Amino acid sequence: MNGRHDEGPHEHDRGLAHDLPVLARRRMIRLMAGAGLVPLVGCTADGKPSASAPSSASPPASACAEIPEETAGPFPGDGSNGVNVLKESGVVRSDITRSFGRSAGGTARGVPLTVTLTVVDAASGCGTPKRGAAVYVWHCDRAGAYSLYSDGVTEENYLRGVQETDERGRATFTSVFPGCYQGRWPHIHFEVFGSLADATAARSITNTSQLAFPEDVCEAVYATEGYERSVTHLRSLSIESDGVFGDGRDQQLATVTGSVDEGFGASLTVPV
Repeated sequence: MNGRHDEGPHEHDRGLAHDLPVLARRRMIRLMAGAGLVPLVGCTADGKPSASAPSSASPPASACAEIPEETAGPFPGDGSNGVNVLKESGVVRSDITRSFGRSAGGTARGVPLTVTLTVVDAASGCGTPKRGAAVYVWHCDRAGAYSLYSDGVTEENYLRGVQETDERGRATFTSVFPGCYQGRWPHIHFEVFGSLADATAARSITNTSQLAFPEDVCEAVYATEGYERSVTHLRSLSIESDGVFGDGRDQQLATVTGSVDEGFGASLTVPV
């Protein structure tokens, strides 16, 4: 796997035809569950069972929707596609701009970005933080390349890291703004685990999703040095047509503050 994106979207990444049926089924199940559409079986006048219309009862007021489930893409590094970085010593870190351990030791360059994911309990109405959970994040560099996979950076493991959530359910990472490659809206991948032990053992993923960036922020970043390819790719895309975010992104669009000169902060609440 060479990890090149200029030749078109990778067949394992989403927005691709073979992933869509699975995701469509998942979203239909979530939508039916969220609307209380549970098939009921009743009886006819002669006592024979008959299927009734789905119930339209509302879900409990305490519930809120979980973060949409998405593909981990072709470059997860979690062991599901060959390479496993989660078991490497040093993967638990907040600053993910540098490679660690036995990797080449390179540093990802770009506009500074701080990412804060707040993991909350969906069953409690998103009001209860999930303390002691763990989040693994990874994304491409400003050239659109993924460490461990893409040509030229297979010996690097930067822009990957794990953090345990604090008492407020927050996991924070220091990174750089990702580039935009052909066929995908700018994004960050993440996986949620029940505990740090699960994350570093690469087991029991509870949720896999992606964070999207607002268009105006992307345009501002991509006007800076090093993001030249991203300008062209972004112009050919829209978040509405993206294979991952196009069917609903309300829960995945990050709140972003800051500037090119001072760096940006992106935050997202992640109900699980």
